[in-house]
Amino acid sequence: MTELETKSLSANAYQPLKDGEIYTPLVPPGSAPPEVTWRAVLWGTLLCIIFSVASAYSALKVGQGMEAAIPISILAIGLARVYRRRSTVLENMIITGMGGASAAVVSGAVFTLPALYILHLDPHPLQTVFICLTGGCLGVLFLIPLRRYFVREMHGKFPFPEATAITEVLVTGEKGGTQAKLLLQATVIAAIYDFFVTTFHVWKEYLNFQFVPVLRSLADRGRMVFNFDAVGFILGLGYVMGLRIAMIFCAGGILVNFVLVPMIWFIGSHMGDTTVYPATIPISHMAASDIYRSYVRLIAVGAIATAGLAGLLKSLRVIAGSFGIALHAFRHGEAPQMERTDRDIPIVTILLGVVLGTIAVATFFGFLHVSWTVVAVGLALTLLFAFFFTTVAANAIATTANNPASGMTLLTVIVSAVVLLKFGLSGTTGMFFVMALAGMVCVALCASGQFITDLKAGYWIGSTPAAQEKVKFIGVVASAITAGLTIVLLAKAFQFGEAAPGDLRQVLVAPQASALKAVVSGFMSGQPVAYMLFGIGAMITVVLEMLGLSSMVFALGIYLPLQLTTPILCGGFLSHLVNKRGEKIGGEHGKSIRERGIIIASGLMAGGALGGVVGAALRLFHWYREDLITTPFYSNDLVSQSVSGLFFVGLCVYVWFGSLKKEKEM
Repeated sequence: MTELETKSLSANAYQPLKDGEIYTPLVPPGSAPPEVTWRAVLWGTLLCIIFSVASAYSALKVGQGMEAAIPISILAIGLARVYRRRSTVLENMIITGMGGASAAVVSGAVFTLPALYILHLDPHPLQTVFICLTGGCLGVLFLIPLRRYFVREMHGKFPFPEATAITEVLVTGEKGGTQAKLLLQATVIAAIYDFFVTTFHVWKEYLNFQFVPVLRSLADRGRMVFNFDAVGFILGLGYVMGLRIAMIFCAGGILVNFVLVPMIWFIGSHMGDTTVYPATIPISHMAASDIYRSYVRLIAVGAIATAGLAGLLKSLRVIAGSFGIALHAFRHGEAPQMERTDRDIPIVTILLGVVLGTIAVATFFGFLHVSWTVVAVGLALTLLFAFFFTTVAANAIATTANNPASGMTLLTVIVSAVVLLKFGLSGTTGMFFVMALAGMVCVALCASGQFITDLKAGYWIGSTPAAQEKVKFIGVVASAITAGLTIVLLAKAFQFGEAAPGDLRQVLVAPQASALKAVVSGFMSGQPVAYMLFGIGAMITVVLEMLGLSSMVFALGIYLPLQLTTPILCGGFLSHLVNKRGEKIGGEHGKSIRERGIIIASGLMAGGALGGVVGAALRLFHWYREDLITTPFYSNDLVSQSVSGLFFVGLCVYVWFGSLKKEKEM
């Protein structure tokens, strides 16, 4: 066996296993190269801190955080060459996992905590850090029992797009040769492409083809709007997801844009100036985006929540099996068949962590000067939502790489506010209580969604789950402290939300937190809940489950804008065509075609993430403007969108011919 072959993933890495077939990772269970070393932990912690600060500022300023895991995996490969003993792929996985905690904790924090400052409730710095820390730790603890189901039992049935990209980056970086050059080439192309199209006015990123009279008429008269985000990252994402999942994903967007929104518009346009709750303006005055925000988004939230419940029920058998294995090990010592690559931290440690977290949350709520009944109810809601949404996040990330954090946090705020109102909690204390609760839940679901990506990438590579789980807590602690203190400092230097009269400080818009602030203040004032819309979403999920389809993927398609799902569908079709050509050719060349396609798609995702990070970083400087680089045709929709479409087609052609090209050494 050659050196190149020993550094390749098994042929069944991305495919469902046949009866009796097993998957052997890149680093076999019997091998134990260096993994949790001082260099890995220190670099992982440092990168986690750096990305936490940058991502928090970026997300509050422009509503766009920084992707961390993929860029950090690329940095880890570069750092591996600094040392005399080159870092192992398992050490690079540890660095990636620890650093990736930054984006997860920050995402949950910036969605919720700035709302406390917008409401002028001004939490203590320790409270801010505590919310981040508790949520992150609960998310990791609740996910560990789900690992076997999502990572091992469902092998080849979930595409895990982001985990695939991270794995390909680490494996090809380890392998070198033509594979690494191909990955680097695709990464550079996507980085340059996505950087310019999303950062400056070179050509339009979003295509709506409104310059075509028929499409313009459909948008004006029927609120049927077509959108397309022409960037390399999403093309690569769709390629990794595959055609079947991409079609279900896009079907949700089609239902929204060409059925639900037009139907609501048709009915509402005949109602004159009558306002239908929960909207605040008549439907006849709404654009398609207004109809979505006011009505359809709540349907999507109901669908996602019900799909998460269905996923939890499906995984109960494996969860029970995981606890059974842990209980056997607790009673009789470590089971002899427990391989290194299937070993979690002890169940006693998990339970102890949950108990300590429960006590800490109860103590936190107790200091808010509320009754013990409210404390008990709030504690129950926190643990229930955190555990339940762990499954939702893991399922969503495993299928589409998109975490519905905003929708689940919105549901948490609404349900918590309604329930706690029944127990007499209202006013500023109620707002603080609900937002703190939602903050913990949001950080938990973001942390768990990101961690399932690490565990899957580690499974493909051959990491020790227990090692990944232990260092993940270090990353969560580092990110929680950094993100919490960064938000506190920014709250002193800037205003969140909107400018207050007489306050001369600059404004950080914090768009997600501003929206949640409006929701929580409204509900704590006693506004009704649109249960019917949540129920419609729930019934959509029930129908899909009865048909045997992937309800979570479809629900996410309803929730996310069509401009994301349409290019994903293009990537799925491209993946189908490339794989079919590989199967037709067969042999080593056919196998090479399929491998090269995955590597190029992973490079597009990695490059798109890097381009997004650089673009987000530029937005932090006062001199930055989108029109610093402007093409003469940018404002002309016909030319600009046509150029964008042609370049996107060019990316597709690059993937096609890059996949079919024969490697010289073959």
